Amino acid sequence: MRRDGFTMVELLVVIAIIGILVGLLLPAVQAARESARRISCQNNLKQLGLSLQNFESARNKLPSQGDYRMHGNLVYWSVQSRLLPYAEMSSLHQLINFALPISQQPQIARQRIPFLLCPSEINDKERPDGPTFIHYPLNYGVNIGEWLIMEPPFGRGTGAFVVNQDMNLASLTDGTSNTLAMAEVKAFTPYLRDSGIPAGAAPVPSQPTEVAAFGGEFKSDSGHTEWVDARSHQTGFTTTFSPNEVVPYTTGGKVFDIDFNSMREGRSTTLPTYAVVTSRSYHAGGVNSLMLDGSVRTTSQTIHRQIWKAMGTRSGGETVVVED
Repeated sequence: MRRDGFTMVELLVVIAIIGILVGLLLPAVQAARESARRISCQNNLKQLGLSLQNFESARNKLPSQGDYRMHGNLVYWSVQSRLLPYAEMSSLHQLINFALPISQQPQIARQRIPFLLCPSEINDKERPDGPTFIHYPLNYGVNIGEWLIMEPPFGRGTGAFVVNQDMNLASLTDGTSNTLAMAEVKAFTPYLRDSGIPAGAAPVPSQPTEVAAFGGEFKSDSGHTEWVDARSHQTGFTTTFSPNEVVPYTTGGKVFDIDFNSMREGRSTTLPTYAVVTSRSYHAGGVNSLMLDGSVRTTSQTIHRQIWKAMGTRSGGETVVVED
């Protein structure tokens, strides 16, 4: 009797063909998903850009990166927290008492702010801070300059947002289309802090490998985990090095890609704050960035470092032309 059916060879051929087709399809699906995540990330930055413009229009100034003349060593509220009412989050903004420290308002710090998080972020999760306090991370830092951030009692940053000082558009002599407002950062970034480098003794590092020698207290996974905190390693970035440039630090037989600050802002009345807080992203090839005119672009990680630094200055006299 004759039996109809597939032979084992035919089944193996069909399975092999299906496997090949799936192998060809998966990269296309992954590329489409990444493209969608990148567009969503850019839309977050566009919303932040509109919020900044509305803030400036209403108050004739940009939000400062903290005022430690008034609050001393208390952690000051971030630029991002002050943009809430201009991003359709007035109800949360009204719950904040900006005269009180963040430590007294845990219900605010643990809030997840959707437009502050890139969909490609792999650590979209709470960070416990002690037995009862919880923080939530963010992925968009504000431009605080190149290296010297604060020299008590003054802010010394060259960026758009300055410690102890309100900036207005007239202060941005390079022009809003030439000056960075925000750029992507990775949540849970390791960093060194509080090495206490004295004033006048810290030239801008020229190579990422120089940073580890500054020393300080090592924190393995808490940078950019507090969207409410104005300090540089939590809600800012610097243009010391180009986007995604690795700043290596080895401890315990493991190499970390770190940020650095010489002194947390407000912790000393004499020592300055120098910072290396690199813009980083999970998007392949670069980071999404926001200019002060509200335009959003993808900045390649191969951008020349001097061009990136020029984009970070508010009054350096540069005219920057960068193709997306």
